[in-house]
Amino acid sequence: MHLAYPVVLAALLFSVGVYGVLARRNVVLVLMSVELMLNAVNLNLVAFDAWLRDSLHAGQALTLFTITIAAAEIGLGLAIVLLLFRARGTADVDRATALGDPAESAAEEAPVGAEALKGQAAA
Repeated sequence: MHLAYPVVLAALLFSVGVYGVLARRNVVLVLMSVELMLNAVNLNLVAFDAWLRDSLHAGQALTLFTITIAAAEIGLGLAIVLLLFRARGTADVDRATALGDPAESAAEEAPVGAEALKGQAAA
C-alpha cells in the first residue's frame, strides 16, 4: 500500500479538525475537533511506522501514548465544560471568555445600576 493514501486521509482529518476548532462556538464540538486532529496524528504515526518497517514499532507505541493523553484530555475537558455550563448556563466559547465568578461581576455591576436608578428617581 502506498504511503500517500493514509497521509492524504490524515491531512483531510486534520483540516476538518482545524476548521472545527476555528469555526465552532460550542465547547463540546471544539473538543471533538481536537480529537479529530489527534486521530489524524495517530494515523500518520501508524502509517509511517508501517512504511518504515520499524522493528521496535515506535510509531504504534507513540500512538498508544497519544490515545491515553487524548482520553485524559477529553475527561478533563468535559468536566470543565460541565462546570462552565452549570455556572454560566451556556457552553458557548464566545460567552465564556471571562474567567471570573459571574456572581461577583453581577454584584459589582448592580450598585452602579442601582445608583443610576436612584438618580433618575430623585430627578
